[in-house]
Amino acid sequence: MHTLYVYGLCGRLASVKLPVMPPVAPMLAKPIGDIPAGQSYEPKWDGFRSIIFRDGDEVEIGSRNERPMTRYFPEVVEAILANFPDRAVVDGEIVVADTARNTLDFDALQQRIHPAASRVNLLAEQTPASFIAFDLLALGDEDLTERPFAERRALLEEAFADAAPPIHLTPVTRDLDTAREWFQQFEGAGLDGLIAKKLDLPYQPDKRVMSKIKHERTADCVVAGYRVHKSGPDALGSLLLGLYDDRGVLNSIGVVGAFPMATRRQLLTELQPLVTTFDEHPWNWAAYEQGERTPRKNETSRWNAGKDLSFVPLRPERVVEVRYDYMEGDRFRHTAQFVRWRTDRAPESCTYEQLERPIKFDLADVLDVK
Repeated sequence: MHTLYVYGLCGRLASVKLPVMPPVAPMLAKPIGDIPAGQSYEPKWDGFRSIIFRDGDEVEIGSRNERPMTRYFPEVVEAILANFPDRAVVDGEIVVADTARNTLDFDALQQRIHPAASRVNLLAEQTPASFIAFDLLALGDEDLTERPFAERRALLEEAFADAAPPIHLTPVTRDLDTAREWFQQFEGAGLDGLIAKKLDLPYQPDKRVMSKIKHERTADCVVAGYRVHKSGPDALGSLLLGLYDDRGVLNSIGVVGAFPMATRRQLLTELQPLVTTFDEHPWNWAAYEQGERTPRKNETSRWNAGKDLSFVPLRPERVVEVRYDYMEGDRFRHTAQFVRWRTDRAPESCTYEQLERPIKFDLADVLDVK
């Protein structure tokens, strides 16, 4: 996805004079199956990717999704002014931590995007964000994007040697065995895998020249409903997935939706005999009001207010095997991928017990790695 930064405060930017000026599309990573040898390794943070521009008292936070981010994180702006070099362009990630569990909380981070200034200020106090720095694009009057990553990293460490929370420098290692340990351990703190960078890599905006290594697992899930495709009512958009908890309650765990168009139309026809009413469905609205984990009636997307997320309920009789990377709480963090239908599995056998749970690991320990 090409990145476009939107700045509503054009008057403020008029005084910014940096060697690297917005808009800048962040350098991207392509997925690979295993950790490559001979590179630099760092955690893959699960937050909002942001390139931060600071010129004296001026701070702008760029977003990957064509949105101005500065107004949503006043506490991060304050921390930037206190901890960043006076003139710098820094690539990193905005994250929010669940302090009770000492792990990343992406749901809380999403809630920070709110139109009301009063709500923004309240959330800045209740769920404060942090910034994890992992690359340096410019420092003072020097454009560093053509310098190799090893040099940019050394300059980043020097520039942020005295930085204090909530500004952090991501840990790195060049040791492959350590990287493998991190890959297994850091997931327990809510992280998303590893990023591998070649030491001689220049900063290449909008190019997939880094590598990302993520966990990959499968689960057998109950198909409990579907959403219609945006192209029209004759095609299926996504399947809603569920797992039974230890009380025998079917909980919403995520969706699977990457199908060829022909398959979308075929599935819509195949599933019609299973269509039921909400009164006869485990995800009825009364249960939702009582606090069960079910999709909402007439729910809309937080990122797209016009997108309808309501669904057609199905009798929970079909089972599908899906591929997923990791869990966030009791749900898949990302959209699952279809593997196969499991006609040999009874829906009632699809429980949370089948899932591989990462070993608990404290977020503070990740940030303390030297």
